[in-house]
Amino acid sequence: MDWQIFISAAPTIFKNMQHSALSFSHLSTGYTVRHDKIEIGKDLSASLPVGQFTCLLGPNGAGKSTLFRTLAGFIPSLSGIVTLMGRPVQQYKAEELAKTISVVLTERPSVTAMTVAQLVSLGRSPYTGFWGRLTDVDRHRAEEAMVLARCVELKDRLVDTLSDGECQRVMIAKALAQDTPVIFLDEPTAFLDFPSKVEMMRTLKRLAHEAGKSILLSTHDVNMALQTADNLWLLDRKFGLSCGSLESLAREGTLQKYFLRDGIAFDDASSSFIIV
Repeated sequence: MDWQIFISAAPTIFKNMQHSALSFSHLSTGYTVRHDKIEIGKDLSASLPVGQFTCLLGPNGAGKSTLFRTLAGFIPSLSGIVTLMGRPVQQYKAEELAKTISVVLTERPSVTAMTVAQLVSLGRSPYTGFWGRLTDVDRHRAEEAMVLARCVELKDRLVDTLSDGECQRVMIAKALAQDTPVIFLDEPTAFLDFPSKVEMMRTLKRLAHEAGKSILLSTHDVNMALQTADNLWLLDRKFGLSCGSLESLAREGTLQKYFLRDGIAFDDASSSFIIV
């Protein structure tokens, strides 16, 4: 696989950055309903490194999806600013944002009478102009994205005939075809079988390292994240957001604080949680 085709055509300033692709400080996330603020996450601070694979872990209800939507600019923060390439994310025009961040959410796409190849090709829409005409380069990148996501054999299938696992791979391919320097994936391996999960996590990590992508993935597969991620973001309504490498978080006892319960222990030798 020629990973170089997935190096984004983002501005040179981004490619030359040696620190974070995205950062936020003292961020509060949530929603405003009839002038009332419903706070989900409070006083959150982190930075997303360039060219690394970062996993976001936390229990249901911790606010992972809300954080994703806030960082991607889909919903405004209640307080604090999300900075992308040195600019507040809310200052980006929609077409700029579409060339900078691609997002895979947990919901299935609501499409009918559309093939997998057509859906994946929609990832190229930020580059195809008003008429949406695909060039040979667009078609090639969509094809390569399907190869990377292991769904090229599905390209002629209708999207609404796919299983949940197949649909997950297709949506990942669409995000890869979008060719952005930053990729967010909200539980993208939830419906995949174990070998497919391992393969996908390894592919995303290699993509981050070799194509210079900044990838943030949320998952409930804690041990898999511990084995593959360069960095971990731990999110909990009680403890807030903690970030660092597996080694530093385990050494400080932070990792254990977030996940230890009755019947669960952390095994230092294997750097994984075990049932006792």
